[in-house]
Amino acid sequence: MVGIPQRIVSALREHLDTYVQADPGSLVFPGMKGGPLRRSGFNTRTRWVDVAREVGLPGLHFHDLRHTGNVLAAESGAGLKDLMARVGHDNVRAAMIYQHAVRGADRVITEAIDWQILGRDDDEDGPAGVLIPMG
Repeated sequence: MVGIPQRIVSALREHLDTYVQADPGSLVFPGMKGGPLRRSGFNTRTRWVDVAREVGLPGLHFHDLRHTGNVLAAESGAGLKDLMARVGHDNVRAAMIYQHAVRGADRVITEAIDWQILGRDDDEDGPAGVLIPMG
């Protein structure tokens, strides 16, 4: 089970109403006859290449959507174990790909530590200290 962001629920409902049979065991992304959507027919059936180009994202692959969702999950500040559970990874190395993509979180952490040490949240001394590579 995984949570679905409220912002996409209406689009998901529309998709379900349009493309998915009423049977509880139906696939969310069915093929022509309701069975699994085969990789070999995916681009043709969905017009993926054309649609990606039309929305200004030529070269976008379907799997890129998963990567984007996983990066957004990592940006939430979730811990590694929670991130692994959400994205379905059973090894740390795969999940860390998404945490590396959000290294900018280190600046937020550094500023929070500065605030705790200084006991204030003003910017009179400028931005947080220098980032130092750690291994």
